[in-house]
Amino acid sequence: MKEQNSNNYTQAILQIKTAILRSRYLAARVVNREQLSLYYGIGKYISENSRNGFWGTSAIETISERLQQELPGLRGFSAANIKRMRTFFEQWCEYIENLTLSTYNFATNIGNENRPMPSDEIQTNILMANRPMPSDDLYRIDLHSFWAIGFSHHYEILLKTNTLEERLFYIERSATEFWSVEKLKYNLKNDLYTRQGKILNNFQTTISDKDLQRKALLAFKDEYLFDYINIESSDDEPDERMLESSIVANIQKFIMSLGKDFSFIGNQYRLIVEEQEYFIDLLFFNRRLQCLVAIELKRGDFKPEYLGKMNFYLSALDDFVRLPHENRSIGIIICKTQKQNIVEYAFRDFTKPMGVATYKTASELPEEYKNILPSIEQLKQLL
Repeated sequence: MKEQNSNNYTQAILQIKTAILRSRYLAARVVNREQLSLYYGIGKYISENSRNGFWGTSAIETISERLQQELPGLRGFSAANIKRMRTFFEQWCEYIENLTLSTYNFATNIGNENRPMPSDEIQTNILMANRPMPSDDLYRIDLHSFWAIGFSHHYEILLKTNTLEERLFYIERSATEFWSVEKLKYNLKNDLYTRQGKILNNFQTTISDKDLQRKALLAFKDEYLFDYINIESSDDEPDERMLESSIVANIQKFIMSLGKDFSFIGNQYRLIVEEQEYFIDLLFFNRRLQCLVAIELKRGDFKPEYLGKMNFYLSALDDFVRLPHENRSIGIIICKTQKQNIVEYAFRDFTKPMGVATYKTASELPEEYKNILPSIEQLKQLL
C-alpha cells in the first residue's frame, strides 16, 4: 500500500510540475505577445510620422522625455528604444500580408480606451513580399516561437541578419532552446545559421532518403563550443576520458549545444560482439531523425582510422540495438582539429552515415564569451 501511494504521489507531483511549467511558459508568451504587439503598433505610428516629415527633428527624443514626465518610472521607452520599435515595424511590415502582426492597432486606436480585444483565433503568417510562398517550412514563421521570445531577442536578430530565412532560424532556436540574449549574440557572432549543416560528412552517399538527408545535415554543426569545460592538463589538451567525464557532468549543457531533438542514452555504452566488449563514448537518440547517434571524442587532429572504428560501432548498433522502425544509426566524431581533404578521402567507400566535427573548450574562448550557456538555476528560472 505504501509503495502504491508513493507511486501515486510521484505521478501527482509530475502532473502538477508539468502544469506549473506549462503555465509559466504560456504566461511569458502572453506577456511577450502583448509587448511585441504594442511595440509594433508604436513603431508603425512613429515610422509613419517621423519618416514622412510630419514631425520635426528631435521629435522622438522629445516624446521620450515627455513620456517619462507623464509616467514617472516608465521603463523601455527611451529615445533609443523607441527607434528600435520603429525598426521592428519597418523590418517586418513588408512580410505581412492582409493581416497586421500587431494585435494592438496603435495608429487607429490611439485615444480609444474602449477598443475591442483581439480574437485569440487570429493566425498570422509571415509572407515573402510580392512573391509566392515557398513550400519549405524554413520560410514560414512558427507563430509560437515568434511570440515566445522577447523584444531584445528580436532586435538583435533584426540587427545582425540579412534574410528572412536567417531571422526565422534564430527565432526558432531562441524560443525552443531558451537562449538568453547573450547566447543569441554569441551564436549570431559565430554565424551559427551559416555553419549549421556544414559538418564534413558522407550523408549524400549513405542516406538515400532526401528528406532524411536534409534533416541529418541540419542536425549537426561543424564545430561545437564546450564553453562549460575548462580542463587543465600537462600538455594543454585533455585526454578523451577527461573530456567525456566533463561532458557527462554537464550533460544538459552538452545537449543544448547539440540541439533540442537529442536524448541522452549513456556514456561508455557497452556493445558485445563475439564475446568481446566495446564501448561507445556517448550514445544519443535523435527524435527528428528517428535514429541512434554515436559520438566519439578524440583529442588532437582527425585520423582516418577513426572512421573504421566508428563504422564498426554503427554496424553493431544497427544489428543489436536499433529497433525495427528506426533509421540507420549515425556516427559523429568530434576531434580537436581536422583537415578537409584528409576527411573527404577517408569517407570514400564507407557505407555508414558519419560526420566529423571539431570542438573548442572554455580556455580557447574570449573572456566575454565564456560561460555563455545558462546554469541549471538559470534554466529553472527560464522555465
